[in-house]
Amino acid sequence: MSLLIVIPGVISVLALLSAFLFNRSVVKQAQGTARMKELQGYIRSGAFTFMISEAKIMLITMAVIGVILWVLFFWQIAVAFWIGALLSMAAGFIGMNAATHANARTAHAAQKSFKAALNVAFSGGSVMGLSVAGLALVGLVVVVVMFKQWFMPETLHIETRYLFGVQSLGVNFIRGALIVSAYSMGASLVALFDRVGGGIYTKAADMAADMVGKVEMNIPEDDPRNPATIADNVGDNVGDVGGLGADLFESFVGAIISVMVMVMYIFVGRANIGVDGLIAKLGFSAGLSPENYWWVLVAPLLIVGGGIVASLLAILYIRFSRRQEGMQSVLMNGTRLAALLTAATTFVIIWISPLSLHVFWQVAAGLLAGVGIGFSSEYFTSASFKPTKELAKMNQSGAAVGVTEGMALGMLSTFMPVVIIATATIVSYQLGGLLGVAFTAMGMLSFVAMTVAVDTYGPIADNAGGIASMAELPPEVREKTDKLDSIGNTTAAIGKGFAIGSAAFAALGLIAAYMWSAASQASEVLLPQLPIVGSVATSTGSIIEMGAFVIAGLMLGAMVPYVFSALLIRGVSRTADILVQEVRRQFKEIPGILTGEGKPDYNRC
Repeated sequence: MSLLIVIPGVISVLALLSAFLFNRSVVKQAQGTARMKELQGYIRSGAFTFMISEAKIMLITMAVIGVILWVLFFWQIAVAFWIGALLSMAAGFIGMNAATHANARTAHAAQKSFKAALNVAFSGGSVMGLSVAGLALVGLVVVVVMFKQWFMPETLHIETRYLFGVQSLGVNFIRGALIVSAYSMGASLVALFDRVGGGIYTKAADMAADMVGKVEMNIPEDDPRNPATIADNVGDNVGDVGGLGADLFESFVGAIISVMVMVMYIFVGRANIGVDGLIAKLGFSAGLSPENYWWVLVAPLLIVGGGIVASLLAILYIRFSRRQEGMQSVLMNGTRLAALLTAATTFVIIWISPLSLHVFWQVAAGLLAGVGIGFSSEYFTSASFKPTKELAKMNQSGAAVGVTEGMALGMLSTFMPVVIIATATIVSYQLGGLLGVAFTAMGMLSFVAMTVAVDTYGPIADNAGGIASMAELPPEVREKTDKLDSIGNTTAAIGKGFAIGSAAFAALGLIAAYMWSAASQASEVLLPQLPIVGSVATSTGSIIEMGAFVIAGLMLGAMVPYVFSALLIRGVSRTADILVQEVRRQFKEIPGILTGEGKPDYNRC
């Protein structure tokens, strides 16, 4: 165990060291004029005021929940919960610090070249990405090492705790599984605060700034005369830096611990019918020995460690790319490179381990799903592709047509991600059962450092554009920052799609782990099944396995109304667009319509 657990620990420290070096490279850049420094100070002060205010409430909540966990269960559970929450908070503060350092420096670098500005913004985003992955992994390693006695194969067993001493309130658990679940719960608490709180702040500030500034006062966006301008720029940081980082931190941890929890239950119930089949798919046809148990338990940590190394290499590829044009494709290629390198490191890990290559294909399914969801988000949001170009063209027919078509496109965009997730779920289940689904979820999130880095670049670029406008920099600088912002809007959409898709995958693994957590003894660790009453005349009714086809069917069924509604709404918006163009043509080409001297072509309309 000692050697295996050291490897992900060293990799996580490498990630944090790299984040420190990227942060230092950002801070070394010039901030620009005195006005730019002043504006950066306002944004930085506002962002940290929000984060600190939120942190105070979170600390109180964490303390209360931790004490409850201590009283109801054990002190180890409370400590693991606090570690998960504190590390997630730390990642948010580190990322926020880098982002608010990088914004003015990006605007100043834009005076030199577009590539220089992108490098500064992306370096700031890389700090957040590497911090999220590094802190999440180092926390799990610390928890496993600190409480290693509860992960030992000889001590693994299901125990029951009666809450408040009441027999009817019995809770069954494996203590090691409960410890890592508490770590994940801490991360989830911070994600709830940061995602919801930051999301409310950023959209409220954005709406207020635009409604009063653009609509009522008719002044440009990011005009320093608008009192809400700084709040709008602060919102970009607290919502899209802190919020998304905490969200993916939680999903990343959840995907890893879902595998670890299931492995512990599989080991406890290794002699049961069905469970032995899962073990065989892992490559252990003779059963899961204590030595092989350690390999399977630590495998998720090793695989995501490989993902961090892959992400770091992809970040360096983007950072030192010599291309001056087509930088959006460079960012997307960097993401795909991270996925490809993660697949390579995973293959090496599986090859030298006693695990079956089935595990590699399960992880690869997650990697492909992540890349596929990223491409789907890029297709629907990038200015380079048909949907956005058509939407821009249809806005010429008026705001109502544009809003209607935009809503339809948003609903239609759910089709590909859901199909991708459903397909990956079925493939992974066929390869490895419910544990295979958990490995696929983990695979999708294994290069989370790269995903967060690319996504965090967006709000930094947006802030840079605001500072360039408020500091009255030359128009060519604003043109470069607008281009950076356009790319950032696409990367932000990709990050959100990735966050939602990965959370869905992680939830599947956690649901399977939760089903097993009801077992009160080893003999009850069986494949989860659902009773179907009355379909077969048996004493217990019929049962269906809670497998991939059930889960995929639920997801596809939920998606169908969205897609059907999108097609109907698009019919309205596109017909309205054609009709608007026809009405305009008649007013232009048929003289005397407005004066009543000419007759409109009613039949044509």
